[in-house]
Amino acid sequence: MVSPRIRTVFFGSPEYAVPTLEGLLTSPLVEVVLVVTQPDRPRGRRGAPEATAVKRLAEAHGVPVHQPERLRRPDTELIAATAPDVGVVAASGHILPTHLLEAFPRDVLNVHASLLPRHRGASAVASAILAGDAESGATVMRVVREVDAGPVLGQARTPIGPLDTTATLTARIAEVGAALLVELLPRWVAGEIEAVPQDDALATFAPRLEKADGAIDWTRPALEIWRRVRAFEPWPLATTTYRGEPLVIHEAWPLEWAGEAPPGTVLAGDGRDLDATLPGRTARAVVATGAGALALLNVQRAGRRAVDIEAFLNGDPEFVGARLGG
Repeated sequence: MVSPRIRTVFFGSPEYAVPTLEGLLTSPLVEVVLVVTQPDRPRGRRGAPEATAVKRLAEAHGVPVHQPERLRRPDTELIAATAPDVGVVAASGHILPTHLLEAFPRDVLNVHASLLPRHRGASAVASAILAGDAESGATVMRVVREVDAGPVLGQARTPIGPLDTTATLTARIAEVGAALLVELLPRWVAGEIEAVPQDDALATFAPRLEKADGAIDWTRPALEIWRRVRAFEPWPLATTTYRGEPLVIHEAWPLEWAGEAPPGTVLAGDGRDLDATLPGRTARAVVATGAGALALLNVQRAGRRAVDIEAFLNGDPEFVGARLGG
């Protein structure tokens, strides 16, 4: 029998998971009895161990925290001892084995950052930007053994704007996903919601990103490279080479252009305003691509801070005319 307050075990680690945990902690209908998160990891130049964002929030609210490297049977026994009604997952970083899923009378629910079945997998937000999707959102689903394939309780949508990066879009999806989960959870536990199976024929997979994915291929169209710049911010970062050293492109804008320069060639911009979406931003340096050109707006050399293109050109006027990526 379900207790008056829903006894919930929360699985999560990064900032994306924080709004969902906050929503559960402030709900009068929910009692978070345990938080399961990743172990403290070395961070920064000193390599000092740093707690996950979820651990910091849980400890601030006096919630017990468990930090296994992997979830094994002893962890399941510890979790089951809390007599949970339901589990909630938001970017936990753990694989939940079958014996753990069976410890929850009302299942484990996942707040996934895409409109399933589109973009199953670890890089769902980046994949939505890369694909040029008009919208993304959060899906609350029941966790099953297959990755992100469980039946769906509900979805919340948000448009993808032309200035959105993975960082900004993830933050927005985290907020709408948290609100959705808090609204659906009591109804699910009360048996008022029936989960709807996904259409596997419509599924796409978003694999985990690697550092090498950030390398820019200037023979690709400007529109595609622009999406990669946004999708790979803040990681793995869209990167090219300049004078044999890495150059990160943090912000850019695609332009129609029909010139003859080889892809990767830096050209002087005409100083025109780029777009109403970018008030006051002008084309100062553009790069020829396989189709169109890309106006560079914010860049970063290795070991230096990111700067607007105006400041970069003032410090290196020979940048115009260079060949990037060669």
